[in-house]
Amino acid sequence: MRLHTLTVTAFGPFAGTQQVDFDELSAAGLFLLHGPTGAGKTSVLDAVCFALYGTVPGVRQQPGGTLRSDHAAPGTLTEVVLDLTVGGRRLQITRRPEQTRPKRRGTGSTRERAQSWLREYDAGSGQWRGLSRSHQEIGEEVAQLTGMSRDQFCQVVLLPQGDFARFLRAGAEDRAKLLGRLFDTGRFAAAEEQLARMRRSAQDEVRAGDEALLGLLHRMRQALGGVGGLDALPPGSAPAGSAPRGEEDASGASGLPGQRGGRSRQGQRTAREAANGAGLAPGDPGLTAAVLEWAALARTSARERLDADSIATATAEAAHTEAMSQLAETRELARRQRQYADAERCARDLEARSAEREETRQRLERARAAAGVAPAVALHTSASSAHEEALAGQARHRRQLPPELGDAPADELTRLAGEFRQELGSLEAARRSEQRRHDVEAELAALERESRTDEEALREASEWLSGWDGAREAHQRRVDAAQEAATRAEQLAGRLEPAKLRLAAARRRDELAQHAEDAGRRLLDAREGAAAAHEEWLRLKDLRLRGIAAELAAELREGEPCTVCGATAHPRPARAGAGAVDQAAEDGALAAYRAAEAAREEADTASHRVREALAAARAESQGEETGELAAAVAELDRNHGLAHSAAADAHAAREALARAEREHSERLAQMREAERRTAARTSHREALQRELATLSAELAHARGDAPSVTERAATLRRRTAALTEAAEAARRTQETGRRVEEAGTQLAAAAARAGFGSPADAASAVLGDEEQRVLETRLEEWRATEATVGAELNDPVLIAAAALPPADADAAQSATDEATRRLRASSAAEDASRTRCSELDTLSGQAAAGARELAPLREAHEHVARLAGLAAGTSAENERRMRLESYVLAARLEQVAAAASERLARMSAGRYTLVHSDALAGGRARSGLGLHVIDAWTGAERDTATLSGGETFSASLALALGLADVVTDEAGGTRLETLFIDEGFGSLDEQTLDEILDVLDSLRERDRCVGIVSHVADLRQRIPVQLEVTKSRQGSALRHRSSPADA
Repeated sequence: MRLHTLTVTAFGPFAGTQQVDFDELSAAGLFLLHGPTGAGKTSVLDAVCFALYGTVPGVRQQPGGTLRSDHAAPGTLTEVVLDLTVGGRRLQITRRPEQTRPKRRGTGSTRERAQSWLREYDAGSGQWRGLSRSHQEIGEEVAQLTGMSRDQFCQVVLLPQGDFARFLRAGAEDRAKLLGRLFDTGRFAAAEEQLARMRRSAQDEVRAGDEALLGLLHRMRQALGGVGGLDALPPGSAPAGSAPRGEEDASGASGLPGQRGGRSRQGQRTAREAANGAGLAPGDPGLTAAVLEWAALARTSARERLDADSIATATAEAAHTEAMSQLAETRELARRQRQYADAERCARDLEARSAEREETRQRLERARAAAGVAPAVALHTSASSAHEEALAGQARHRRQLPPELGDAPADELTRLAGEFRQELGSLEAARRSEQRRHDVEAELAALERESRTDEEALREASEWLSGWDGAREAHQRRVDAAQEAATRAEQLAGRLEPAKLRLAAARRRDELAQHAEDAGRRLLDAREGAAAAHEEWLRLKDLRLRGIAAELAAELREGEPCTVCGATAHPRPARAGAGAVDQAAEDGALAAYRAAEAAREEADTASHRVREALAAARAESQGEETGELAAAVAELDRNHGLAHSAAADAHAAREALARAEREHSERLAQMREAERRTAARTSHREALQRELATLSAELAHARGDAPSVTERAATLRRRTAALTEAAEAARRTQETGRRVEEAGTQLAAAAARAGFGSPADAASAVLGDEEQRVLETRLEEWRATEATVGAELNDPVLIAAAALPPADADAAQSATDEATRRLRASSAAEDASRTRCSELDTLSGQAAAGARELAPLREAHEHVARLAGLAAGTSAENERRMRLESYVLAARLEQVAAAASERLARMSAGRYTLVHSDALAGGRARSGLGLHVIDAWTGAERDTATLSGGETFSASLALALGLADVVTDEAGGTRLETLFIDEGFGSLDEQTLDEILDVLDSLRERDRCVGIVSHVADLRQRIPVQLEVTKSRQGSALRHRSSPADA
């Protein structure tokens, strides 16, 4: 990176525009930037940093501070322009900080936002080409080209005052960050991170596999259920390389070699010891072997338990069969003994019920004899029931009659009912008159309701018509207001359009003002370029004229006359000297001048066009500010919108007025119609009232004491019905009494014929068919039971069973239940053992398969973990605890120390050299980026912190210069062709100062420029090329000086 020019305006202590020509200062390779304290030496470096990064270094730009010069005129904008070459590209960066400027129109000030421009010089066209005006894009572009952040740039290129030894005394991590950016070692850090990710990924896979094995182990432990004493997880003390020992079933589910048969005593002891150990965790090296060994022991224990449970089940089955046989024999003996005892008990019962059996037989015989009397008994019973019901009905109906008619005969009751029916017929005409009276009353009520409705309508119409004049005026005012708004909207529309045109012109004016400023700068650049080309052409032309004799002599031929003197002899023709210019060079310069002049004219024309357009826009905008015009347009637009909205109500207002007028006419018509109906209704009401009076008189005579004719008719109907029903009940009672007498006569004759003493005896002997069948069935059952009991009491088998002791069926059942329980328990245990063996075989097979799949993953994890540990510096094998990136940077730092030592040796008269140290750092600090100094006078190697102030300056300066050399030589690094050294020379003695200046002067061999920022007076005599900063009440200024005599 090489700086060409720096132009500052109203920046820091500089009130006006100051320019630094670094190309001129760099011609000697070493220059001095000096001036009084506070004049602004550091501000020059701040301007370079601000142009590159948009901020100044250190604490010189606090929050709320400003970079603007307090000496600058209010209308002068703060600006920094830096012209530099970086990465083989010629760039120009222009930055303006956020600042306050006076308004272009009117009084007051406005806030100007921060602005940035980035341009690149196109050698082919000879023009500057704009790249970006974005702060972010320019910052990213500068950071990418320089390869450094602002702080790193200040540390390596600017080295601000007081920070000489910052890099020298920096820690390993800080050195790593800076060196990593300079030497582009990010790929090694990426490799470290990639290895770390690979290690974490492999570790996750191994942990997942271990967790799966532990999950299978937990399931096997649940399946085993504590059989064989293996009721705990295997310990972490199992040997990592031990192979599991166990047995493999016939199907080979486990897939592991083993021995057949039971476990040895040693294996059992190992398993029990394992069960008492600490639990395994995912990632433990011996986890796989311990799980497989535990699985083999578990399978053996489960098979031993299955064999024992099978033997126990066979024994329980034999015992259960014997118990079932004994239970069947005991139950049969008990049944026979119960059967014989029941027969004896039944015989005794038959003997005790012999009288009852005889009585049943006699009752059945009397029922058979009374079978002929049964119809007469039924007839007499039916007649008696009908007579009793008739008597009850007669009593009920007579209770509804008046007391004087309680004992009246049926004929008398029938006569009275006929009289009531005749009176009921005479009330029919009175009922019709009563219905007409109801109709008249309803009609009168309807007339009353209509009268109230019409009165309400008249009242409402009168109230509405009383406010008609005010409502009509309100509607008319609304119509007038809408018409006025329409007129106002037209007027505002006529003012709005010109205002919008002035606003557009003002905005175009502001934009053209920026274009005019850019065009002015381009014109200035073109004029400077044309002037420089013209001077170059005149210079070459002058040089050609001075050497024209040599050019003419080159055309001389022996024997031919000279075109100037005519002589044919040419004894001493002129010879072209060094730097001679021929016609081709002059013509080329002339062509370049003409091209530059054409570019100037084109820029002049473009600038003229922009200025003309700007003048037209200013005239069209009438000199008003854009913000004020925008506010005025917004206000006009708002008022126009309000007026337009109000004018839009005109149609609705006229429609409302028309509706109100129509309603006025309708209400007048309704009021007149209501008055007409009221007059007609009055005459009709009077006629109805006269008819109602006549009907009321007639009905009062017809209803007698009753409330109404209808009530009188209802009373007569009830009395008629009661008399008719009572007469009918009396006649029905007489008829049923006659039938009872006839049935009694027939029953006495039938009982005498059947041989019974009285009708009552015959009636008591009668039984129904169902009752007779029950008695016959009971007698037949007694005879059958008697025969069966006799056979059982004479059976020799039952007699022999009864002679034996009583059978104990409960004891036999208990013995059988116990045998059944034992058989079920044994069978369940055998099934559980068989299921346990199957589950353990399956789970062991899964564990073995998981172990085989996990083996290569574990091996890969160990390999990548070893590499990641080495690269990260955390492995025990990495004795220096150096990360991979630190290892690469250590090599670069070793180069930096070697390059720095060359200059430090010259600065210290051969006493000191810097060496790179990769000694192991204390604690958890990284190693590999240490720096020590070797004292040739004592031969001791010591820390750089032990150097004196002047020695520290020399060492840190040498280190910075060495760093710049190595970065320049590094193909992937950033070339640093300009360095600034800010203060620190005051701590050096005269001899050391001479040695340091000799070293700095030698940097010209590498085409590098070094600027020394100092106020040490002795340096002004030693460094001829100087940039002096002077200060005054009007602000500071910059002045180039080429020798001390210029002072």
